[in-house]
Amino acid sequence: MLAKPRIQSAIGEVARAAAIFLFAAVMVLGHANLTPAQAAPDSFADLAERLSPAVVNISTAQNVDGVARGEGTPLEDLFRDLYPRGGPERPRQVQSLGSGFVISPDGMIVTNNHVIEDADEITVNFPNGLSLKAKVLGTDKQTDIAVLKIEHTEPLPFVSFGDSETARVGDWVLAIGNPFGFSGSVSAGIISAFNRNINAGRYDDFIQTDAAINRGNSGGPLFNMAGEVVGVNTAIYSPTGNSIGIGFSVPANLAKRVVERLQKFGVARRGWLGVRIQNVNSELAEALGMEKAMGALVAEVTPEGPAEAAGVEAGDVIIKFDGKDVDQMRDLPRLVAETDVEKTVRIVVFRKGQTQTLKVTVGLLDEGQINRTNTDADKGGDEPKTTALESVGVTLRPLSKAAREEFGIAKDITGVVIAEVAEGGAAADKGIRPGDVIVEVGQEPVNTPAEVETRVKAALDAGRKSVLFLIQTEGDLRFVPLAISER
Repeated sequence: MLAKPRIQSAIGEVARAAAIFLFAAVMVLGHANLTPAQAAPDSFADLAERLSPAVVNISTAQNVDGVARGEGTPLEDLFRDLYPRGGPERPRQVQSLGSGFVISPDGMIVTNNHVIEDADEITVNFPNGLSLKAKVLGTDKQTDIAVLKIEHTEPLPFVSFGDSETARVGDWVLAIGNPFGFSGSVSAGIISAFNRNINAGRYDDFIQTDAAINRGNSGGPLFNMAGEVVGVNTAIYSPTGNSIGIGFSVPANLAKRVVERLQKFGVARRGWLGVRIQNVNSELAEALGMEKAMGALVAEVTPEGPAEAAGVEAGDVIIKFDGKDVDQMRDLPRLVAETDVEKTVRIVVFRKGQTQTLKVTVGLLDEGQINRTNTDADKGGDEPKTTALESVGVTLRPLSKAAREEFGIAKDITGVVIAEVAEGGAAADKGIRPGDVIVEVGQEPVNTPAEVETRVKAALDAGRKSVLFLIQTEGDLRFVPLAISER
């Protein structure tokens, strides 16, 4: 009578064990099907052997007069390549080493701009001992990419760019380069993060990796497990100057577009929208009536630029560009820059509580296009009394001739001048100073202190906690949300 329950219990345990095994097997197989590339390789040897012949050592030489190349350059403290420093102040030849990789059998090579910048002579050294002189086809300081060309009688080993947008955090990657001059060095790691901003430039969008990258790795490739280039190794973060597992690579998709333009034009030829923008924080979002902080707030539209022709206005928040979300302000310059010149794209703006879709034809970025000129005449006038706006902590004056002379305000600026700023007030907390000019309040232009008072009072009556001011300060326009209170 006791045996039967034992048998049933044993059968039940076997069934449960089998069920657990099957469940685990399904999960493992399912995971393998979803992410087959994530399995740790038994060895990187085959990949390294296949790819290393296309990774080169780049040696440069420059004649200088007492100042070592690289001193005082951007990201010098982050790392870049180790350039000679110190020594006697006399003419000498400075040499440096970096990395690069061949992208075509006819000798097209990609490296970092800072590796070859200002070099008088560039030599490309292959792992097999082949050494060839190189010429520069084009460089781009903004993304730190350069394209070189070498001539050889036989086809050269080369590698291809992959799609960095399909890569994921945790993917295995392989870095090959010449750290400290040790050619052909291979290191492995994973992708640690994407979209890193290291304040190298306005187009920062780096891949972060823990693969060992050191001085001399600059310009070398970061490979995925398919042997495709997913990044160009450019910088590291390190208090010692050596790798601590935080390296940065230019994403392949960005590098590829720059390389194509450098090959074709010799310059990066970036798109231009013709706006000055600022970030949308939670305060600005509330003042604008947005549900969440996102997009790029247009602080100023360049006269006769592409944005003005498309109907973009100051105060618009650009939330989509050519079908892509603009989550942060810094996304927009990169998206515009990567767009082909003269391409017509749709942009979505948030304007006064509603979204609108506009069509804009992207222009060619040229510093000369964004210079502004002063053309409007000064209206002048007698100096009336000041008006205190206690709800935000400022004292206002009309923008008369005397006010322009006192505060050095240009003739083309219109609005209401801030004569005084109360200590501890909302305006003072935002860095507003006497001489700044209020151009708009609540996205409506103002020309008299009374108009400013009326707009602020209307916001108070509507129960708003803040009002959006457009302020002109030292030649720049910026939107400032100011907290308002009854006084």
